Amino acid sequence: MKTVAVVGAQWGDEGKGKVVDLLAADADVIVRFQGGNNAAHTLVVDDEKFILRLVPAGALHAGKVCVVGNGTVVDPIALMEEVDGLKRRGRLRDDSLLKLSYDAHMVMPYHRAIDHAREARAGSRAIGTTGFGIGPAYEDKMARTGLRFDDLTDFSAFKEKLERNIRDKNLYLKTLLKAKPVNGREILEQMSKVRTRLRRYLCDTAALLHEAVKAGRRILFEGAHGAMLDIDHGTYPYVTSSNCGACAIFGGAGIAPGELEAVLGISKAYTTRVGAGPFPTEIEGKLANMLREEGAEFGSATGRPRRIGWFDAVLARHAIRLNGMWGLALTKLDVLTGIDPLRIGTGYKMRAQSYAEIPPDRRLLAKVKPIYEEMPGWREDITQARSLSDLPANARRYLERIGELCGVRLAIVSVGASREATIVIENPFLA
Repeated sequence: MKTVAVVGAQWGDEGKGKVVDLLAADADVIVRFQGGNNAAHTLVVDDEKFILRLVPAGALHAGKVCVVGNGTVVDPIALMEEVDGLKRRGRLRDDSLLKLSYDAHMVMPYHRAIDHAREARAGSRAIGTTGFGIGPAYEDKMARTGLRFDDLTDFSAFKEKLERNIRDKNLYLKTLLKAKPVNGREILEQMSKVRTRLRRYLCDTAALLHEAVKAGRRILFEGAHGAMLDIDHGTYPYVTSSNCGACAIFGGAGIAPGELEAVLGISKAYTTRVGAGPFPTEIEGKLANMLREEGAEFGSATGRPRRIGWFDAVLARHAIRLNGMWGLALTKLDVLTGIDPLRIGTGYKMRAQSYAEIPPDRRLLAKVKPIYEEMPGWREDITQARSLSDLPANARRYLERIGELCGVRLAIVSVGASREATIVIENPFLA
């Protein structure tokens, strides 16, 4: 297959970065199509840790074209800092390999200020956003008041639009949110400094991808967040501000429907989520703390501790159905070593009612109780496993049961943080 998407099957943080990095070795072009720098991908290459927020994970492979599509919202200062950090570490040396859509919208300092002020004002009703301004930036996009990167081609016109937005946002910050206004002069100075550098990356990315598809090049679409954070299909309102699934690729990257050949879903061998919202299989107490430490379950972008739960097959089936997933990659199987018994959530119940799918009334998700199936665990170290046959029998049974409950092939199993600590059962680019 030539065009493959990697999307999250849970509440984000599933390990998409590692899988994208792995598959990028066989791809020519790697594309981000939604979200912003509120989503971070952590990768370990040759014992060196990288955290990528906006630049596609293909940047860690030489010669790969990395595309930031129009569906993303991009903090221009954060992008330049990320690029500079990669260059200092010997990556992304060739500027011609990074392509930034003219049509992508910018995240500005006033978006971050509004994000923080709203959360502070909401108090106990706060959603738990990252505070990176992503939601307010998408709001401006839909209100047709946003700033796009094509605005940088005429800086005087850009300056006029920016000053108007700053006046409006500062009025909103001061009068309604009772928050400190942003410094317009500082923002203009920042944008003036980075404008020249940003323009070198600008590209008609939709046309570039069209030509790449026609030429039969291998294209990997790198999703951010996860299905349960999707603005339409997730646990609203505790969601992100964009569509996170494969459907977003057509609008967010500009390829035509029918040109995507496979969707690979990414899921942990257990479940996590960050921020507020329902979490049916959540674990608390000593076991949750142990898994959090063993799995390094702290947000790559924020450092916030993640909530921990058992694998939820109901959520997985929901994500698989919505995205038409060809297969599933399961990450962090090694974190479950030593836990006995293991549990898998197979359904939900509330009073006399049972559910095999997420209730259509999403409010019920905070009230249902999980139906669990217990399985024996294993104690053997699995981090050196490179094939399914290398795994203990109980680990294999656990994987087999997840595949049965989800109704989809297991294509990849991760047994550690490094690139090498991976069992590749089937590579979609080679299928």
